[in-house]
Parts: sequence; structure tokens; C-alpha cells
Amino acid sequence: MKKYLLYLAAVLGLQNLASAVENEDSIPIRIYDDVIFYDGYRMKDNPDSLLQDGVTRHSCSLYSRPLTDEQLDALGEKLNLNVYVKACCDNYDRIGNINLALVNKGAESYVPEETERIEVGRFITPFMNKNKEPNVVPYSYEVNYLSSLLRDADLRAKYDIWLEFELFGVPYAANQQIVGCKDRSDVFAGTLEFVTDKPAAATTGNVLVPVVIKKPEYIGANLNNYKEEATDTIGKTVKSYTFTVPENVADAQIVLITSNHGANPGGEEYNRRNHFVYVDGELVMTYIPGRNSCEPFRKYNTQANGIYGYYKMSDAEWQSFSNWCPGDVIDNRIISLGSYEAGEHTIKIAVPDARFKGQEGDIPVSLYFHGLKEGAFESGVEEVTAATTGVDIVNRGGLLYIDTEKDVRSVEVYTVGADLVHRQWNKNPISLDSLSGIHVVSVELVDGHTINKKMIF
Repeated sequence: MKKYLLYLAAVLGLQNLASAVENEDSIPIRIYDDVIFYDGYRMKDNPDSLLQDGVTRHSCSLYSRPLTDEQLDALGEKLNLNVYVKACCDNYDRIGNINLALVNKGAESYVPEETERIEVGRFITPFMNKNKEPNVVPYSYEVNYLSSLLRDADLRAKYDIWLEFELFGVPYAANQQIVGCKDRSDVFAGTLEFVTDKPAAATTGNVLVPVVIKKPEYIGANLNNYKEEATDTIGKTVKSYTFTVPENVADAQIVLITSNHGANPGGEEYNRRNHFVYVDGELVMTYIPGRNSCEPFRKYNTQANGIYGYYKMSDAEWQSFSNWCPGDVIDNRIISLGSYEAGEHTIKIAVPDARFKGQEGDIPVSLYFHGLKEGAFESGVEEVTAATTGVDIVNRGGLLYIDTEKDVRSVEVYTVGADLVHRQWNKNPISLDSLSGIHVVSVELVDGHTINKKMIF
């Protein structure tokens, strides 16, 4: 086996060869190695940049390269995606993401906006001063379900699979604030690798349907309540996406990525909101974005900024305003659907409390459908919420009670259509006389934790 690993490393250009040989269950496959991103508004205008072999620059913020047969053949059933971002001359928090593109066989390049693509990982950069350590931030995703797609013989026979690395940044503040950044346009350096176990056999029977992928800020609007293309109804933060499943599948899931943006005063970055997800009219997931604390990522925020400040903050302080942490990944939310029939389907995302003050900001949405004609995925529904234990919501004799020893900040009741029908600020019983049918009850505790429960009245 060690001889095989040495050969594999030589063929694929694997990094950390010694550790790969010693640990046969952890094999890294390097795809990007310190690729330099530039001022996103310059598009392709980079006279000072040389491209690495095999890398295509679609813009200063979007690179792509095809995955080789050797790389795809090396994938095992276990798969992690690791990303490393090194500080150059952008000292602000920016959004980055990793995508797969399904490109016509043999094509030397492609137009991203005209190509089927799925987002497989999203992250936020920290506020970084390139002259201070640490100047590299790591991100990691466990994406075992992607391995089945990437090893699918039918998919590989139809398409070349390209891996995109996207990171939009601008150097203007750093040009003035960071020593050594005057007149420079490089913003970040990115490295990306897969880490897998021993190679697994090819698969068949994967059904992939890209539904929507987030738009960068220079192309168009994502989900909001003030642009026609970004909402079903002006004034409401709700958007429906229709997709067609070509054949029946034994098991299915939707992979969903959202993050809330708007850094203006009162913007959506600073307000945690209930998110409701419906598939074919049925509520399948509720969640409120945000970590319990951003303190674990403080060490990467080496540039003074208005998010971290000078002193450590409590969990409750973080939960009072942060939708995501600079220096952290954005969750991939998995919605398990079970067996699923061919035909046209609809997924709707609603964030009824979102305000978008001053008509600024949006919620970039990416999602895709993944089905298996045989077998099943590893996990069921991943209800990604700020939920907590020790809280229950019960209906007793026509009154709704919150059973908890913790202090309750608010109780909200929503229809399945995500319309708010009741809100109160303590845990006194709620009269249910005016309610009937299915509703979602959302309880927020004073420490920022939230529990959501679907109930029939």
C-alpha cells in the first residue's frame, strides 16, 4: 500500500507526502496552491499576474480548473474539502466559495453564467493584516456525499468536472492602512485540497439537478424584498425556485447554503432571523443562522475592526447580532427528502422578519438536488439551528406553554406560509383560540439560543 501511495503522490502532485504514506486513511489531493486573487472590480486586468498550469481565470475573483481522471479515480468514500486563505492586501471580511462546474467534454474553457454549477462550500474571510500572524486562515468541510457524485461514471462520461475557487476582494482600504500595500491590487492567496481515504469504486445512479447558485455582487441580486428578480412579492423576503427531477430516486437530499449580508446600520448581517424552507408546499426546515460564539475565530482577525473589538465578548453578546463569524465557514444545510418522484418540484425560502434597511444587502442562496437511484445517503435531516436542550413547547388545554427554567426573550408563532401571527416577550401562556392548522412556534432565550417546533392547533 505504501508503494501505491508513493506512486499516487508522484502522479497527483500530493503535498505532505510523508504524512500521507504514514496515514493511509488521510490522503491529500492538492488542487490549488497559493493562487492569487486580485481587486474584484478589475475583472481580468492583471498585468502583474501569471497563471498556474491548468488554471483558468474567469475574473480576478473566480478561478477554475478541471479535475483530472487521476484525481477523481483517487477519491474514496470519505471526503473533506480544505481551504486555506492567506492575507494579501484586503483587510476586510469577504465572502468566498467553492463550486463545481459541469463542462462539455473536452472544452478548454466555459462561460460560468451559461454553465450548470453548484456551490459546495462558502466561507467568510477574517479582518487580516498581512504583516501579523497568523496570516493564513483554514476552512474545512466534510462532504462525503460529494464523493459519490464525483465518482459517478455516467456523470464523468457526459461532463468534465471543473472545480471553481471564488473570492471577491478589494484592496482600497489596505492600500491606505496596511504597510506594504500601497498601489497593490492582490487581495488574497488561496490554497485548496481534497482529503480522502483509500480509492473507492466508481458509482452510478446519481441524479444531480443544479437549482440556483449565488450571484456575485457585480452581476445581480440574490434573495431580498426590494428587487423584482430577488423576491416573489415586493415587500416580502420570499423566493420560490422550480426544478425538474428527471427520474424517480430511492433517496434524495437538497444541499442549501445561505448567508445574510448588509453591513449598513441596522443591516441584515447584524440581525438573526428565522428562515423557513418549504418543498412542494411542505415546511421541511427552520433555522436561525449564527454560532454560539465567534471567539474561536478572534485569533485570525489581526486587523482592528468593528466586529471583534478589543475585548472578549460573552456568548450572549455574540448571539445578539452575529449571523456569521469572520474567519468561519457558512453551514451546508442538508434537507433529507427520502424517496422522491420524477417531475417538477418547488422549493421556497422565506425570511419574513428581514428588513433590508435602506434597501441594502441581500441573502445569497445556493441549492441543488441530489438523488440516488439505489441505496441511501449517510445522514437524515440536519436541522441546523441555534436550538438548545431543556426547552419544550406544549399545548395544554388550549394554551401554549413554554416549559423551561431558562429566561425567555420572545415567543413567535408563524403560519406555514411564514407569516407572523403572534409575538410576545415572556413565557406566559399563549391563547390558541384564534389559531388552527399547522404553525411554527419559535422561542428565543435571553442567551440567544432558539428552538423551533412545528405544531398543529
